[in-house]
Amino acid sequence: MDILSSIIMGIIEGLTEFLPVSSTGHMILTADLLGLNTENDTVKTFEVIVQLGAVMAVVVLYWRRFLSLFDFRRRTSSQPRLNLLHIILAMIPAGLIGVLFRDVIKQYLFGPETVLYSLVIGGLLMIAAEKFHPPIKSQTIDDITYKQAFTIGLFQVLALWPGFSRSGSTMSGGLFARVSHTAAAEFTFLVSVPVMLGASGIDMIKSMDHLSMSDFPVFAAGFITAFIVGMLAIKTFLGLLKRLSLTSFAIYRFVLAAVFFFIIL
Repeated sequence: MDILSSIIMGIIEGLTEFLPVSSTGHMILTADLLGLNTENDTVKTFEVIVQLGAVMAVVVLYWRRFLSLFDFRRRTSSQPRLNLLHIILAMIPAGLIGVLFRDVIKQYLFGPETVLYSLVIGGLLMIAAEKFHPPIKSQTIDDITYKQAFTIGLFQVLALWPGFSRSGSTMSGGLFARVSHTAAAEFTFLVSVPVMLGASGIDMIKSMDHLSMSDFPVFAAGFITAFIVGMLAIKTFLGLLKRLSLTSFAIYRFVLAAVFFFIIL
């Protein structure tokens, strides 16, 4: 990899990590266009590093909210009600499936062709969630119940298939669980941090032997780019949710899949 490829991949990761369009899918497709070998150990390690840059964007923007999760004092009706148990309940399904079937997922689902399929199927789920979800009950992130948190976590399992999108699957699950678009999106941001840190941590441990100081400039460029673009993308996405439905993002996914179908296949 070179610096230019690193920056391009960082921009793609930062833009797509928190949008319901699948960052992993975009990274796989972009790497294919750039001629990068995704089986190469250096490229695999870079993908972990650049994802951590996007994670740090959430940590910086929501640090007060993260601290409040560890406040277990009795709360009044005017204080935040979201706590650490909500996050844990949402993490359990994908965490278990991810640990048990990690190697199978990596072997069979990480490829351009499988990404194209999941882009379409994930888009169909998002349209179904928009059209058939029951009336919304939880308008803010502090209105989310434990049952709703676990339901969103069940839908997050779908995001283990690259191309499905974590935010797309969890926001769809949120709508079916009667959670508003914005609340589901913000909850997804919070849940993504421990999930991504855990997954990235495992990958980093396995990649330690492939790290070298000569790769530092490339890795640093991707990390910083993903961090900065990720912060801008989160703010922009929350604003877009007030004007656009998930159907708009689903249409984008269909168009992207069609374009890459003719480029790759």
